Amino acid sequence: MAVTTLDPRTALVVIDLQAGIVAAPVRPHASADVVARSVELADAFRARDLPVVLVRVSFAADGADAVPGRTEAGAGGTRPEGWDVVVDELAGHPGDIRITKRNWGAFHGTGLDVQLRRRGVTQIVLTGIATSIGVESTARAAHEHGYHVTLATDAMTDMDADAHRNSVERIFPRLGETGTTAEILKLLAKSR
Repeated sequence: MAVTTLDPRTALVVIDLQAGIVAAPVRPHASADVVARSVELADAFRARDLPVVLVRVSFAADGADAVPGRTEAGAGGTRPEGWDVVVDELAGHPGDIRITKRNWGAFHGTGLDVQLRRRGVTQIVLTGIATSIGVESTARAAHEHGYHVTLATDAMTDMDADAHRNSVERIFPRLGETGTTAEILKLLAKSR
C-alpha cells in the first residue's frame, strides 16, 4: 500500500546512519543519498516539533554485550574507533532522541518504545541502513507494538540489492505503507 497519511504524532526513526555503516558498499541507493534524504526528513520533522530518533548500533570493546549464539556468518570482529558515531549531517540536534541498540532491531533491549509512547507517538517513518536487517527488524517490531509504520524506500539501502528489493516488495507491504521521501514530505506539509 502506498503511503496515504501521517498521524499527528509521527516520529522519524533513523537506523544506523553511522560512520562504519555508511562507509560500507551498498545498493541500490548510495549511502550519501540515503543520508541526504534522511536529513531532509529530519529537518522537516524537527521544523514541526515532531520527534526524530537517531538509532546506532554499538558494542563494548570486548563484545560482551553483543548478541550471543552461533551463526554461519560468525562474529563481527573488531571494529575501528568511531565506527559507531552518528554521521555529522544528522548529529548535533539536542532535541533528538538517541538510542543505542545491540541487536538488529531498535526495540528489543532499548528504551525506544517508552520514549515514543511518552511522546504520544502512534506512527513511525523509517529510514536507514540496512533495509533487510536493522530497518526491517525495527519495522517488524514497530508493527508488533501497534505503531503505524511508514517506510521511506528511497531513504534506505542494503549491502545486497536483492535483499533490499525483497524487503520493499514483499515484507514492508505486510507491515505498513511505503513511499518516497518526496511523498512523505508532501504528506507532512499537508498535516500541519
